[in-house]
Amino acid sequence: MDASASAAAPDRTATGKEHFEVLDGLRGTAAMLVVLFHIQGITVFWDGAKVILHHAPLAVDFFFMLSGFVIAYAYDDRWGRMGIGHFLTLRLIRLHPLVILGVLLGLASYLFDPLAGAAQNAPLPRIWLAFALGLLLLPAPSLANRWTDTHPLNGPCWSLLQEYVGNIAYALLLRHLSDRALGILAWASGALLVGCAVYLGSLDQGSDWHSLWMAPVRLCFPFVTGLWLYRARQRLPRLRLGWLPLTVIMVAAMAFPTLPPVGGIRINGLYEAACVTMLFPFIVMAGSHSDAGRGMTGLCRASGRLSYPLYMTHFPLLYVWMNYVANDRPSQTALIGIGLALVPALLGIAWIAARCWDEPLRAWLRRRLRARG
Repeated sequence: MDASASAAAPDRTATGKEHFEVLDGLRGTAAMLVVLFHIQGITVFWDGAKVILHHAPLAVDFFFMLSGFVIAYAYDDRWGRMGIGHFLTLRLIRLHPLVILGVLLGLASYLFDPLAGAAQNAPLPRIWLAFALGLLLLPAPSLANRWTDTHPLNGPCWSLLQEYVGNIAYALLLRHLSDRALGILAWASGALLVGCAVYLGSLDQGSDWHSLWMAPVRLCFPFVTGLWLYRARQRLPRLRLGWLPLTVIMVAAMAFPTLPPVGGIRINGLYEAACVTMLFPFIVMAGSHSDAGRGMTGLCRASGRLSYPLYMTHFPLLYVWMNYVANDRPSQTALIGIGLALVPALLGIAWIAARCWDEPLRAWLRRRLRARG
């Protein structure tokens, strides 16, 4: 088969279902927005006035919505042939190898970062506790020089814990709900999300101990809505936009300026809630009905393939970047040059993680599971 025919052939999951290639591409877009937000935010010490992608943390909410949609697509028709234990095992195989790798990289960056100086001086028992809990994806006590993150060796793990919560909720309860019940739950959780966003002024919450209570609030609406959108997609308007226009829309939404309070109302929180409750469902629906666009299929596939490895491996290196910025006080030219170089470096690490760790390990675990079955 020639290259053009291979590129045009539908990409399929392990169970033979076709991928939603535009949604795969958008997952990559969201992951890259998170990475760029972290790189640039560190250079300005998270000074809100200097941050460019102000609303990029909402990519996590987008991930949750995509997850609900894709899980409904992949598993709704398999119950009866598949039990809860088998489903949860499949999800562990899909997600946990990169959780382990991310925590291993985080441990290495904490113990061996040459730029940290005396900043990372936590007692060894506390570090090993964080490592052991991190391997289980459980929150751990804070470590020095890691803010107050609940997962101090690899900050993004907080959202994977919520992903696991969503998967368990789907297996035990949500898959049994009717479309109407899912819709009611989505409306109720959406109202709670809007209220919390307006109260707090931002949805960039849930990753640290102070705002841990917001993590399930951020999970519930997008995850449940993703499930409902898949079930209702044939009854909803068939919006069609390619990956590139939807990416432009997403980038514009994330780069929108932070809004000041008006009349005592935190408008910024209202804007972010509107992105999650209105814009993201539109993007998911349009993406699910769209073709990638001319010449974009391969890019969408590569983007989707690297999105999860990129998300789970980028932060350990950025801890080193954080210490370089804080302790060496580099010039603006050095900040720009090294910051730009970090992008291909992180993509390369993600590719190695996918090619040499995640994909072989998942294939081996699936073979073991089939052999047992």
